[in-house]
Amino acid sequence: MSESTQKLSVLEKIGYSGGDAAANFVFMTMVLFQTNFYTDVFGLSSSAAAAILLWPRLWDAFFDPIMGVLADRTNTRWGKFRPWVLWTSVPWVIVMILAYTTPKGLSMGMMIAYAGITNTILMTLYSMNNMPYSALSAVMTSDLNERNKLNSYRFVAVNIAQFIVGGCTLPLVAKFAHGHDRQFGWQMTMTLWAACCFVLFMVTFFTTKERIKPVNETKSTPKQDFLNLIKNGPWYALVGYTVFNFAMLTYRGGAHFAFYQHYADKPAMFDFLTKLGLTTPDLATPAGPLAAALDWIGYIAHGTRDILPTNVADVFNSIINMLGTATTIVFIILSASFARRFGKKTVILCGFFLAALNAFAYYWVSPTNTTAMALLAVFGSIAYAPTISVAWSMYADAADYSEWQTGHRFTGMVFATIGFALKSGLALGSAVYLWAMTGFWGYDTTAPKTANAIVGYHMSSSVGVGLLFLGGAIAISLCKLNKKLTLQVSAELNERRQKATAAA
Repeated sequence: MSESTQKLSVLEKIGYSGGDAAANFVFMTMVLFQTNFYTDVFGLSSSAAAAILLWPRLWDAFFDPIMGVLADRTNTRWGKFRPWVLWTSVPWVIVMILAYTTPKGLSMGMMIAYAGITNTILMTLYSMNNMPYSALSAVMTSDLNERNKLNSYRFVAVNIAQFIVGGCTLPLVAKFAHGHDRQFGWQMTMTLWAACCFVLFMVTFFTTKERIKPVNETKSTPKQDFLNLIKNGPWYALVGYTVFNFAMLTYRGGAHFAFYQHYADKPAMFDFLTKLGLTTPDLATPAGPLAAALDWIGYIAHGTRDILPTNVADVFNSIINMLGTATTIVFIILSASFARRFGKKTVILCGFFLAALNAFAYYWVSPTNTTAMALLAVFGSIAYAPTISVAWSMYADAADYSEWQTGHRFTGMVFATIGFALKSGLALGSAVYLWAMTGFWGYDTTAPKTANAIVGYHMSSSVGVGLLFLGGAIAISLCKLNKKLTLQVSAELNERRQKATAAA
């Protein structure tokens, strides 16, 4: 099949992007809020929360290669990877709601068991859905530019979902909690997000198509696939990079939530919101349709500087999240052109180094400097945004490299082992944050505002995040899949496929 016949329509690119947008209603909730949900809402201790966050994700990491084997050996009229998006959609919705429901009247031991079981099942379903979904991009087209464009569409959609999750979750939780409690607010908000997931999964399934077939459809054992994979030098570097990248995300999510809730000055945040017209001194609904809509989703802080609204930190945190995500959406569009001009490895290396410097700058931000907080969120997103879709395109290139090297394609195994690194990073990021807060700064979930804990939030949000970015930069620098080698691999593989097609 020639590259010209593998051009993807705009509809297919948008449809494909919906699947990862759906996944990010779970993923970004996990990254931004799950740590604090288990400690502040569900009521677990820091050690119990660390275990709940660590072990299900580590199980999920081990399950990913199993899922890769299953996906590579799935054969249906819909393809290998696409059917899994359909099969997992309904269980995903049910378990997503249960995982953020706080049961009443259970002992602490039963609460821990409930949280562990629901989180483990949710992470397993995430693997069963998102690993085949990610591999799907590698078999929709072999055109490198089309892959870059496809992943650009995908991550624009991802960041729209992240914009919604980061910007609306906390205000909606506070809104639904009015007259009930924060536990009810979380349950209702996640029910809303679950409904969005189902619709998006259906869009992805019905608009995409698998096109790429291996040159040689040979039978091999999972052991042989793995033995072939460990010959792939670039894969090692990408695994290391992925661990650092996703550990950074969950570590930063927990640290930044606490940074805005407990380190940042609430009167200063109230002043910031007042300048945006998001405060009112009484309980009445503000006049005008826009203000009323903002009030409905919890974006109006009712109170004064002397009598601060309870949602002032939630609204400010959400605005910071939206600023960062909106910037990411703008700059992620440029990632395909950056990758084409400089190479994917260079884009990631430069982006992570600049993001590390930006993270270290948080150390010098005072609790009252809300302007600096907003600017750093923007600058950090400018540095990080181009790396997101480029990295996923590099994973597909690593699958090409294995086929070029061994003559056998095992896309599912490549993405499954990357998924292992991803889930391991997510697990370690959350757990290390809680362990560090407890071990170095005496963090107690029942007393989150102690002086030592506040120092910990400050250090974690700056130095801790910056070190993880630097780790990712070092790992990607060791990957030999530079622009020249990637083009060589692609050209030689396409030549092989054309010869195989002509001989058939």
